[in-house]
Amino acid sequence: MKVLESRYDTYQYSDYFKTDLPGHWAEKRLAYLADQRRMAFVDGPFGSDLKTDDYKDSGVPLIQLNNIRDSKHLLQNIKFITQKKKEQLNRHLALPCDLVIAKMAEPVARCAVVSDQYPEYVIVADCVKLTPNLNLVDLNYLVWAINCDYVKVNAELVSTGTTRIRINLGELKKLKVPFPPYSEQEKIANFLDHETAKIDTLIEKQQQLIKLLKEKRQAVISHAVTKGLNPNAPMRDSGVEWLGEVPEHWVVSKFGYISQVVRGGSPRPAGDPTLFNGDYSPWVTVAEITKDDEIYLTETETFLTEKGSDQCRVFKSGTLLLSNSGATLGVPSILKIDANANDGVVGFENLELNHEFAYYYLSSLTDDLRERIKQGSGQPNLNTDIVKALAVPVPSEDEVEAIVGSIRKTREHYKKLEDKAVAGIELLQERRTALISAAVTGKIDVRNWVAPESIDRVNNKDVA
Repeated sequence: MKVLESRYDTYQYSDYFKTDLPGHWAEKRLAYLADQRRMAFVDGPFGSDLKTDDYKDSGVPLIQLNNIRDSKHLLQNIKFITQKKKEQLNRHLALPCDLVIAKMAEPVARCAVVSDQYPEYVIVADCVKLTPNLNLVDLNYLVWAINCDYVKVNAELVSTGTTRIRINLGELKKLKVPFPPYSEQEKIANFLDHETAKIDTLIEKQQQLIKLLKEKRQAVISHAVTKGLNPNAPMRDSGVEWLGEVPEHWVVSKFGYISQVVRGGSPRPAGDPTLFNGDYSPWVTVAEITKDDEIYLTETETFLTEKGSDQCRVFKSGTLLLSNSGATLGVPSILKIDANANDGVVGFENLELNHEFAYYYLSSLTDDLRERIKQGSGQPNLNTDIVKALAVPVPSEDEVEAIVGSIRKTREHYKKLEDKAVAGIELLQERRTALISAAVTGKIDVRNWVAPESIDRVNNKDVA
């Protein structure tokens, strides 16, 4: 993607940003760019002043850390407080066209313009509201500047903490941004709005491609494990509504007939430190199984103590597992280690079916398995009786081997395509980041930049 390559005539080195800036630019602290009215630059209330007990389903919306992402104020998972509570927290109000800044990573000091979807908001303790002086600084430029890598590095340098770094209000006020003349700020903001929108469109297309590739891959796998590889094979009704037809010579069994379905268990009491956070036995939870779409589970993040492990069943390496509760109901995984598993997991012991075939079959049901189970039993989770009763097609051993081999090739093929798309997204994101930093520090001169559509309008007018 080609953009302007022109540069300014003169540059001077900035010891603060550790890079060159155009000679006529300055550096300004955020405190200098804030409006001079009271409460123009404030952080959120103390935790004791705003508790989770105050959260409501409607009322005055809060701005939390998770609402500040990718230079946007996201109106997702919003919490609310009452009007009465808001009046107690008037000092922490944020209005549309204010900036809201995150005091905690990731990344620290990220910011966004407050949305105009509501007339007012209240920020929480880990957020800061900045009302900029719009006579000094262009609002959109300021967002681009604060979110650029050069400013982020300086924010991290003055942050504290190890697990999750935090910047306080005082350090935020001292944080500097590159400061061009106002007319150049507007140009830079317009340029970045236009160019990053093009990049974002390309990223979105790549993300849609990945989604389509995953759907296509899953459709191919699902067809293979339920219909086989021979398109001309005679078919028969499986007798299971959601399974439909299967090859005529296949057996339709149930997992309870071809395996021992055993539920995992958690040591008790749950908070006993002598049972958990040990280093003796790997501890498999629903989160471990559902964190990615890898077939094999080779390691866990947490372990039980020997005492904790002794209270639970140990599943041997090679056991097929299935998540049986939560939002990610019905996700399979195959153990490559001996491990304990909690009661959100069931294991298929002595399974009389190729484990990979069974894995692919169960993974093909994951997206709608929850609805099927609800319709069949109304149960909120997959208890062992439900899993035992789950129908499973069983081809001949030779067919199973052929199907598994074909699926492996399919997965490899689609993985290469997905990896290529992921790499494309990473390059686009790097390009986006570099473009923002270059524009905000004057590495490219956009003073004469005109949006292409503006040029087209002028040319069309001349032709007319």
